[in-house]
Amino acid sequence: MEKHMKVPMTKKEAAGLKSGDYVYLTGTIYTARDAAHKRMDEALDRGEDLPLDIKNQIIYYMGPSPAREGRPIGSAGPTTASRMDRYTPRLLDLGLGAMIGKGKRTQEVMDAIVRNGCVYFAAVGGAGALLSKCIKKSEVIAYDDLGTEAIRRLEVEDFPVIVVIDSRGNNLYETAIREYRK
Repeated sequence: MEKHMKVPMTKKEAAGLKSGDYVYLTGTIYTARDAAHKRMDEALDRGEDLPLDIKNQIIYYMGPSPAREGRPIGSAGPTTASRMDRYTPRLLDLGLGAMIGKGKRTQEVMDAIVRNGCVYFAAVGGAGALLSKCIKKSEVIAYDDLGTEAIRRLEVEDFPVIVVIDSRGNNLYETAIREYRK
């Protein structure tokens, strides 16, 4: 099913998504990759606040290339999500609403998705130049010293993603294989 959603989204809206749904996101999402996740985890260990209120927010696992003249961002393709898996359950337990990446997730992440009523979206790998056209604004909000791995606030319009793991734990990577084998 195809859906258009304003983001950030509520848990109720997340619950209405099903594995395999095509979703077009419009609103605010954030970027963070390995180094930013490590820094956020260390901040939490020290009892510090995160550099953003993650409640119901979406983190896109992406580090952009430099922006061309007149554009807010360069190529903006997804990063392999499993690189963030060691940090993800903690962020989901703190209220993170969804993630965008590519590739499989660990069982611990899938359990945290279900426990917290969240979703995992996939963006199409190799389509970073096309995805960047849906990004209308990009602003570094934390960890500027990390360069492309800094945390950015993005304003997106009709950003295309697919629900891979829904809030009930249905996993498109598993169900698609079973359907294909039939």
